[in-house]
Amino acid sequence: MLWLQSSPATLHLHAIVCRRSASRYFAVARWIHAGPSTPLYESKYAERLQQKAQEQGLELSELRTRAKEAARRKEVANVKSARLSQAHPQRLNKSPSELVQSKVSGTSSVRKDSSPVKALESIINVQMLMSTPHTAEQISALWTTYHASRTGGTGRGFICAAVPIKLYNKMLAIGKQYPMFVMPVPREGSSAVSPEGQESAVAHEFYFLQWDFHAPPLPPSATGPDLFSRAPPSNATTLPQTATVLFTPLQEYKLRQSFATPYLILTFYPDFAQTHGIVLLRGEITPSAATAAASPSPGTPAARFFLSQIDAQLLAMGVQKFYLWGNESEDSSQKGDQKAEKLLRQFHEQPEEFNWADLLEHARLTS
Repeated sequence: MLWLQSSPATLHLHAIVCRRSASRYFAVARWIHAGPSTPLYESKYAERLQQKAQEQGLELSELRTRAKEAARRKEVANVKSARLSQAHPQRLNKSPSELVQSKVSGTSSVRKDSSPVKALESIINVQMLMSTPHTAEQISALWTTYHASRTGGTGRGFICAAVPIKLYNKMLAIGKQYPMFVMPVPREGSSAVSPEGQESAVAHEFYFLQWDFHAPPLPPSATGPDLFSRAPPSNATTLPQTATVLFTPLQEYKLRQSFATPYLILTFYPDFAQTHGIVLLRGEITPSAATAAASPSPGTPAARFFLSQIDAQLLAMGVQKFYLWGNESEDSSQKGDQKAEKLLRQFHEQPEEFNWADLLEHARLTS
């Protein structure tokens, strides 16, 4: 709020400081830890420094080198700590009452277990769904309606579906065996070259796919989760694992590896797997930097995202295309399944035989 009342000159100065803060911090920190360079310091404490070097069995020059290295490590640690504080200011801005509320509230987006995935009860009222009779079709319809109401009623930024548990278990098994792949997304109206240098009539943007697996959630209950219990009841049935699928532009992943920003995150929620035989799928498209800076949550119709709804749906359909083989996939032919299986196996087991042209051709025939 304070910056809203500042003058334009002050805001400009603040922007300059923000751009130069990292380099200035390093320079000032080095000067502080290095100390004055005049010989007065060494002449005043020469005997004490010599005594400390003898106690450690070191030469005086080696002692100085070690002291400078220790100061450098401390400087780097301070910089990392400062950057983490700037990246997560919300952790420091919460009042004690807000912290207590987030711990006891049943709608908190922070899980109480070790899973990094947002709990399903933070999205929909699981307790209410379990306390009144609901069929799998009704839960699926509510799930779709909820996401269609997001982003100012446009539904932009999200995709969703309800997956039968049989199909989910099949995808889960194949995903564990082959957790990485590449998915092409066509770009009509232009030609391009594949990552192998082969020409393609239609340009494609390749996305790196990566599965990740997490602990299964607690079985849903009409009474809600027990806040004081860390383990599920002894008679509770273990649910399938929660899974996420991350899609990152291949070029960006090559440049930044694990620091690359995923454009789409698919999350499979198996909470209703035993009670209703379905797994809820939620796809979240990453908002653009401008949208994220303008609002804490991209909930306005004018919000912009890194992916279009169509591209996100194509990537989600690609998971079904390449991770469901045989008769489990209802809308694909047996020949197409064999081709998808071959490409996925080659990518992991025989990368030297993997052909980008075959991948593009299969994507074209099954799109």
